[in-house]
Amino acid sequence: MSMPFYISPDQMMKDRAEFARKGIARGRSAITARYHDGIVFLAGNPSHTLHKVSEIHDRIGFAAVGRYHEFENLRVAGIRYADLRGYAYDRADVSARALANSYAQLLGTAFSAGAEKPYEVELVVAEVGDADPDTAVAQGGDHADRLYRINFDGSVSDEGPFAVIGGHPGAVQDVLRTRLDPTAPLAMVVSTAMDALRRGGSPELGPADVEVAVLDRTRIPSRKFVRLDVAQVAGLLGKES
Repeated sequence: MSMPFYISPDQMMKDRAEFARKGIARGRSAITARYHDGIVFLAGNPSHTLHKVSEIHDRIGFAAVGRYHEFENLRVAGIRYADLRGYAYDRADVSARALANSYAQLLGTAFSAGAEKPYEVELVVAEVGDADPDTAVAQGGDHADRLYRINFDGSVSDEGPFAVIGGHPGAVQDVLRTRLDPTAPLAMVVSTAMDALRRGGSPELGPADVEVAVLDRTRIPSRKFVRLDVAQVAGLLGKES
């Protein structure tokens, strides 16, 4: 009689992590970064209909890489969560931290369940504050911007001035660490992010090859999310050329 096939729990977790990492690394990177008036999302994405960047709630945006159908389902679930919480309590009670925790529980459960494959996605949930972080700290408030990165295994990290997901993030992060100024205007931050993506393995990227959106704290309506078209992105890059 043959011996039953056995894989140690430690090896199974390593295999599942390697599987998820390979799936996520196939796509282009996405950058979420602070600028003077808010938060900008910039993702390598030639499609103008299959979005990697989306609005979740009034002040909350979402960026994702990996398998499209998986992160699209997560995006829709996030919108439902935010709408239900805002309806049951108050729209101001919907926060990026609570949403990130909800995503973390879902991804972590799927990763640890051996019967199903893990999600091949990596997410960023960002929330723009009423004031820029430096001003908020100086005034003793807590209205600063929030950037949370959620990994395929459900781990959550509270990011600083930027977050990079997908692709091969090492080279992209190196450029942003040395050049990104989170107090700079939008055009400068977009130019820096584009250069980082190009150096990270996509030298051919142009305005038509990226998806760009912002959470603009200066907008009068409560909804701060704005998607930029190709002409607007080209105009921002032209200001820094």
